[in-house]
Amino acid sequence: MKKLNTLLAALFAVGFATQAEAGAAKTTYPVVFAHGMGGFDNILGYDYWGDDYGMFVGDSCQFAEIGCNEDINSGQQSYVAQVQAFQNSEVRGLDLANDVEGFMATAGTTRVNLIGHSQGGLDIRKAAKVLYTRKGYTVVSVAVSVSSPHRGSPVAKYILDLKPGVTSVVATLAKYYGNIVYAAGNDAFAGAKQLVHNDYSATDGITTGTKAFNTNNPIDSRYASRYVSILTAQNGLNVNGALYLLSSFFYDIDGDGYCLEDCDNDGAAGKGDGYANETDDDGLVGLNSQQMGYRLKYTEYALGFDSVNTDTAVPYMGNINTPSASSQMTSMSSVVIQDHLDVVGVGPDTFDEPEFYAAIFDYIAAFD
Repeated sequence: MKKLNTLLAALFAVGFATQAEAGAAKTTYPVVFAHGMGGFDNILGYDYWGDDYGMFVGDSCQFAEIGCNEDINSGQQSYVAQVQAFQNSEVRGLDLANDVEGFMATAGTTRVNLIGHSQGGLDIRKAAKVLYTRKGYTVVSVAVSVSSPHRGSPVAKYILDLKPGVTSVVATLAKYYGNIVYAAGNDAFAGAKQLVHNDYSATDGITTGTKAFNTNNPIDSRYASRYVSILTAQNGLNVNGALYLLSSFFYDIDGDGYCLEDCDNDGAAGKGDGYANETDDDGLVGLNSQQMGYRLKYTEYALGFDSVNTDTAVPYMGNINTPSASSQMTSMSSVVIQDHLDVVGVGPDTFDEPEFYAAIFDYIAAFD
């Protein structure tokens, strides 16, 4: 027994395990997943919010069940929202709020936690505000964004700048997504304009872009009790083929320079540091666009359960349009080295999506 205790102590000391044989604690309130642009049941043929084999990461294991996430509590309540695949976040966020109210009624709960990937990270802020307005109290406990373009994406502007060529891009999306692109209520142009920082067009009769959206749907403790974000970037290894082609032959984001406005007119607030070919973006979103509230640190362990904790090295971002420190836009601290699609199950790759989201659940459980 003494030798066993010594071994366990050694493992903890070298960081191999912090919560061995623990798994994620059950959150007090249900978790609702909000997909990004193009997301529905799947993205590019892969299950959204799944692992590489199609298992939903929020599927808790019941007695003798297989093909479920064994790292989360068996009593965990999780739901997947479905909003317009291609629209601005004012519309999508309102749709998300409607879905959330339905889930709340089903679960018999008064509050929820939200996890949004990509554009879904903007949607959850809109939904949190709508739910507060409707209910008169703070409905969203913890709001988590993953790989989200809170300050714009250069890729969105690059596509829109193609002018007539943008029609070909939409047609290509339709090829992969089928009629979802052209289904009633979808507007791929509105979706792209949402993800450019400044108002894209002065003549279209509507103010678009993340800057205006952030003003209308700010980080506010009335809307959500805690705002947190996970940042991602690619290193050129095991990168999704579509993202590799985009960065190699069409557009490589220079996304780790500091500036409050869109100082290099690339569609995202900030500016590049002059070196685009480096680990400063995840293929679609630059580092200088992804932080919302607290930055989170994801740590993988060779033995034991992975963890997510608040990164105290980078200051809290309370106003997305006005970062208080350059590190919020330039620091590689706690950045998860995965591309934009790895974290939602588009593989194959070696990333463990079920344990990643289980670790996020465990973090949420500590604050909700």
